[in-house]
Amino acid sequence: MGIEAKNVCFRYKRSDSMVLENVNLKISEGEMVALIGPSGYGKSTLAKILSGYEKPQSGEVILGDNALPQCGVSPVQLIYQHPEKAINPYFKMKDVLDEARQYDSDLMNRLGIKDQWLDRYPYELSGGELQRLCIARSLIPTTKYLIADEISAMLDAISSVGVWEVIRNECKKRNISLLMITHNIALARRICNHVVDIREINSFGNK
Repeated sequence: MGIEAKNVCFRYKRSDSMVLENVNLKISEGEMVALIGPSGYGKSTLAKILSGYEKPQSGEVILGDNALPQCGVSPVQLIYQHPEKAINPYFKMKDVLDEARQYDSDLMNRLGIKDQWLDRYPYELSGGELQRLCIARSLIPTTKYLIADEISAMLDAISSVGVWEVIRNECKKRNISLLMITHNIALARRICNHVVDIREINSFGNK
């Protein structure tokens, strides 16, 4: 089992340039992989394709022996770099969490989430507080694959390490496959089994 991008190619509408070209990346069950590289080489785009938010022009995403599901609760969860993009601004945070169903109160405690945050709207929280809630919402019982796209950008250095330790321990305990997208190579090596440079797997980036 695992998640795999096979010969994935992608370009955005109204653009003549490829963002991803012949990208192949496989993450085995329970494996933790860091994806690094400069901005503009398609890391976030690949994250959206792996999680089903974008469809490739060609190639495919495979979960085990099956294609990525197109409906229902997905076993692949994406945590955005900017958490406000993933949250309804008119919902209080308790309603945002209720959308996910069966969120783990113990996990929320370990992430440093305070009860009073749940009665606030997204704009009443800091970026780091909002990101912690998005992490808790993503690690629901049905999650088998977690994709974290530069989530440390909303956290200070000390908080980032602590939050990532919680994520790593949760992934290990539940055998969740992790793709960590980051510019922090030291943190990537601390958290993950393998580090992959996007320029090594994206033919567009090698031109």
